[in-house]
Amino acid sequence: MRHGRVDAVVFDLGGVLIDWDPRYLYRTLFDGDDAAMERFLAEVTTPAWNAEQDAGRTWREAVDALIALHPDRRDVIVAYDERWAEMLGGPIDGTVDVLADLRRIGIRLAALSNWSAEKFPIARERYPFLGWFDAIVISGEVGMAKPDPRIFRHLLERTGLAAETVVYVDDAPANVAAATQLGMTAVRFRDPETLRDDLRRLGLAVAASEGRQATRPVRPRCAR
Repeated sequence: MRHGRVDAVVFDLGGVLIDWDPRYLYRTLFDGDDAAMERFLAEVTTPAWNAEQDAGRTWREAVDALIALHPDRRDVIVAYDERWAEMLGGPIDGTVDVLADLRRIGIRLAALSNWSAEKFPIARERYPFLGWFDAIVISGEVGMAKPDPRIFRHLLERTGLAAETVVYVDDAPANVAAATQLGMTAVRFRDPETLRDDLRRLGLAVAASEGRQATRPVRPRCAR
């Protein structure tokens, strides 16, 4: 980590501020057969397939393409689109608390997230803290996705921020590496308490983690 002037903190969303996991839906569709569910998520609705929607492909195109390959799985494929909202869990409360601290001290806040343009309005309506950001860049809306350095540059151009004055928070190592390469101070998110301590070491006046109420554990990130 580099110490210096910090003008803004930029957050990833899924796995950092918002709990998203297709298993929340598919455990109900596979009647508790976790092995079959995991095969389906790994071999049919794969992370690579889902990432195409994050990069701008429409859900209609995505579902049609997958049904053509797996016509016998039509119903459970369609559910990924039509029941997508059931994959959203709650906010990651400890990180929302950190966000609130940063807001109180007047640091500019932005978000940079790989997310489908069609699905992000669901999250925007569900999580009021998304209204705290000065800017939100969604991959599906701009047609490029992390860790492509172009989307980081797009964020900087849109906000007028200089990379060296930005702290970037993400739980995916590839995205942390991309931000670092562009000159940002990138912090890998592990849990809210560690994030709080990392930000304090960078000179940001968030409350110390010691003595704060413990937050629920953060599960490993689902590929998006």
